Amino acid sequence: MKWLFRTFFKTLRLVLGPVLLLRERLNAPEGLVRAPEAQQEVDRQCRDLALYQFKTCPFCIKVRQEMRRLSLNIEQRDAQHDAGNRAALLQGGGKAGVPCLWIRDEQGNERWMYESGDIMAYLRERFAA
Repeated sequence: MKWLFRTFFKTLRLVLGPVLLLRERLNAPEGLVRAPEAQQEVDRQCRDLALYQFKTCPFCIKVRQEMRRLSLNIEQRDAQHDAGNRAALLQGGGKAGVPCLWIRDEQGNERWMYESGDIMAYLRERFAA
């Protein structure tokens, strides 16, 4: 019975995944326009951030859309197909849930933020004009 559920959900992901990705691409928001110097500073700050995500996760898509809206160049790490990224997520954050934003502060301390709403609120507070 367990294999039946796995097969069902795997098939569902295979069918809905491309639809979700197409919808994301078609509904891509316009990015925030900053002065070149300001954008360079934002890009510098984004080097201390990484988004652990699954490509077709609806919550990850919401976070990526917010990143586009705010013109943030945050590294995206695939925790679904890359075993190294998944292991880093489990070791650092304690669970394999996505989306998860990895944050390193000026002192080198790491923070792992789960929940799409919390991540989007953090990005807006830190980077919105």
